[in-house]
Amino acid sequence: MDCRNVRFCDRKADVDFTQLVALFARSAFWASERSAEDIKIAVENSDPVITAWDGDRTIGFARATSDGIFRATIWDVVIHSDYQGLGLGRKLVETLLGHPKMNRVERVYLMTTNQRKFYERIGFVKNTTTTMLLEQSPLEIDVAALADERALSAAVDC
Repeated sequence: MDCRNVRFCDRKADVDFTQLVALFARSAFWASERSAEDIKIAVENSDPVITAWDGDRTIGFARATSDGIFRATIWDVVIHSDYQGLGLGRKLVETLLGHPKMNRVERVYLMTTNQRKFYERIGFVKNTTTTMLLEQSPLEIDVAALADERALSAAVDC
C-alpha cells in the first residue's frame, strides 16, 4: 500500500467523531463500544491529540495527557486495520512524543494489552513499580447531591 499521501494532524478541530467511533469499533477492541459523546469529552481533555488521514478518511488516532515536564500518559493509539504493519503506528506515536507538550517530559506512561512488543521497539520498557489502579463507574447524577456539592464547593472556594 502506498502511504505517501497519509498526513498527520495535531489539531483537535480536525477530529471527525463519526469516523473515530467507526475506527475504534473496527480496529480497537478495548474501545469498540465508546460513544461519540464520551470520545468528545476525552479529546477535549487531552493535549496533544494526533490524527492520521488518508485523503478525507481517518485512519489513525492517538492522544495524551501531560503536565509538559514531569509526567505524561499516552492513550488510545489506534491505526485502521487495513493500514497496520506499515509503520504508521510508530509514526503516530513518534509524532505524539515529539509534540511540544511531550518532548521534554521526564516519564511517559501508557497501558497496553497486546502490543507490548510494538512499544518496546519504540523504546518503552516494562514498568513494574506503578501497579496501583482505581476503577470507577460512571455515577448517576443525583441532583440533591450535586446541589450539596456546589454548596460545599462554595464554602471551600479557594
